Amino acid sequence: MRFTAIALDYDGTIARDGAVAPHVLEGLRRLQESGRKLLLVTGRELEELLRVFPGIGIFDRVVAENGALYYRPDTGERRELATPPPEALIAALKTSGVPLAIGHTILATVRPNETAVLQCIADQGLEHQVIFNKGAVMVLPPGCNKASGLKFALADLGLSPHNLVAAGDGENDHALLEMAEYSVATANAVPMLKKTADLVTVATHGDGILEVVAALLDSDLAALPPRRQRHLPVLGTDWLNAEVKFPEYPGSILLAGRPSDTDELAMTLLRRICNAQYQFCVLDRRGHFLGFKPAIIFGTPENPPALEEISTALEKPDAQCIVCMAAVPDQQQYLGRLQALLGDIRTRLGRPHWILIDETRGAAAKPEMQQQVWPGEGNSIFISEDPAALERGVLASFDVIAASGPDAAPLLRTFAAELGEAEPALPGRPPGEGEALVWFRKLRQPVALLDLR
Repeated sequence: MRFTAIALDYDGTIARDGAVAPHVLEGLRRLQESGRKLLLVTGRELEELLRVFPGIGIFDRVVAENGALYYRPDTGERRELATPPPEALIAALKTSGVPLAIGHTILATVRPNETAVLQCIADQGLEHQVIFNKGAVMVLPPGCNKASGLKFALADLGLSPHNLVAAGDGENDHALLEMAEYSVATANAVPMLKKTADLVTVATHGDGILEVVAALLDSDLAALPPRRQRHLPVLGTDWLNAEVKFPEYPGSILLAGRPSDTDELAMTLLRRICNAQYQFCVLDRRGHFLGFKPAIIFGTPENPPALEEISTALEKPDAQCIVCMAAVPDQQQYLGRLQALLGDIRTRLGRPHWILIDETRGAAAKPEMQQQVWPGEGNSIFISEDPAALERGVLASFDVIAASGPDAAPLLRTFAAELGEAEPALPGRPPGEGEALVWFRKLRQPVALLDLR
């Protein structure tokens, strides 16, 4: 499962005229039964929300007051995520005649009072921000928005934004949607939100959200691909200095060549994955990745890694893991157990986002070994010194082949020959230092010479 959680705005998104229809609530319940987490992220004050929304208990976490207040419906726990509004600001707004709703942290009024609000903030010498949501005007502490509150909720649940779908309809939902891997604007959303979202629903309000629910349950959103890939890590730049990104999910990459070339190439890709805040797990069969930081290293060249420790670490979305198997006596058996562990974590959490499998020379030539090490569904990177030794079905599964060093071009020709494919068109020169030949073969693209520095 790739998308393990959905974050939803309330008014105008799941609610129409302040109420959530029973059939929309039932659809959300089906989504929750699939194992996904439901988060409500709203500008409403919590006490008001509890009065108007009796179905709030279906949500695993609630972020109210536009990111300023955290609430757990199952336990009733509340936590303020920002400072209360200054009394002097409240007094100034009241003196100015601004109609005011006062929350734990948020101050709210309506248009056209924004000019008076901004003047009071300036007169007080404050850094508070003014956020609009259609006719509403909200005053919040600096740095407080729906994304900041959602970040806290995801951390509490042990979830990553890269496994999140978010949906909204108003101006104050921009930060919410930008944070999520997949963003949705309902058909009734403001124009700018529609312009930037990955998907705009056909129906409005909760019925539009049910379109997303159905696609999540049917295909994990594979049937509704996003209009653009915003979060993919950058692989390198081409001769026009244009960024070339990693393949789309579920993407598979083969790094072909001698260890002296592929190790450096793999390190570059891991840094890009890490910088984009995706989680990776390296199955290091030779102990070549022990110096990579900031990853947690499990096992040493003398001591095998403990599966329980790996499992515990991967439950944390910001943990990068390298599993050193150099001291494992029976790597084939160990890889089978590790593959089962990773498969379970990916089913529950959608992570690790990328799995890199380092080969042992000669071991990958055995078909049974290839089946053991192959990670299955999800993004994966495989290192092979000799692609011709890999089973044909494994070769055919790769979306991207990357090779560096003086043997790069012959390796790509060998790959194509093994699959009976036409030899790809190659650049006029071999890759130099910090460069690689990269072939997006399933997109039928010519081989590109990319600068990976």
